[in-house]
Amino acid sequence: MRDAYHEELDSIGDSLVEMARLVGSAIGRATTAMLDADLKLAESVIAADDKVDDLQRDLETRAIQLLARQQPVATDLRIVVTSLRMSADLERSGDLAQHVAKVTRLRFPESPVPRDLQATLLEMGQLAQRLMAKAAEVIITKDVDLAMQLEQDDDAMDLLHRTLFQHLMDDRWKHGIETAVDVTLLGRYYERFADHAVSVARRVVYLVTGDYADEIDAAGADNDGTAPVEGR
Repeated sequence: MRDAYHEELDSIGDSLVEMARLVGSAIGRATTAMLDADLKLAESVIAADDKVDDLQRDLETRAIQLLARQQPVATDLRIVVTSLRMSADLERSGDLAQHVAKVTRLRFPESPVPRDLQATLLEMGQLAQRLMAKAAEVIITKDVDLAMQLEQDDDAMDLLHRTLFQHLMDDRWKHGIETAVDVTLLGRYYERFADHAVSVARRVVYLVTGDYADEIDAAGADNDGTAPVEGR
């Protein structure tokens, strides 16, 4: 009975990895569709989000059944509860990739992104995909150091997001209001996608250590004789 129980716990972890890989692929394909004005690819991203939703619902059902049948405590309880929260982050990430694809569908046959901003959006898409790939690796390896690195990687996404706004606020902006709205939304989708990848990694930190990543950040800063970074 206990072997079956731990196999079910492991299968929940496997589902999280699959979700992370699916949404990482989705944001990469959505980015390509957006920049190339590829409607067929955009539609495939939109349709594929059903798979992520199905995985989340199945994971939730299995987790709730484990809670009801096995009444886990200590580390096992942390695994189940944290997995539920991570699945919500990953499902939302899939939605954000789908949103990028929907903007592409809305503006077809043109790309929603002006040529002078395509390099920035491409970089945001590639970074989002790398962040989610790292999050999947963290789920598999339970590597706390790697998990903590994701927040530093996310700083690069925040910088790219600010770069977009600098273009939008520039007096030389010549692409009109509709495009400005599209670019604003797209930038937000990528920024939020990265935040969810970081959230997944931080939840793994809690799963492994029993401490929240914020507390580890603060402890590390105190040991260095410096103050914690505000806003973390």
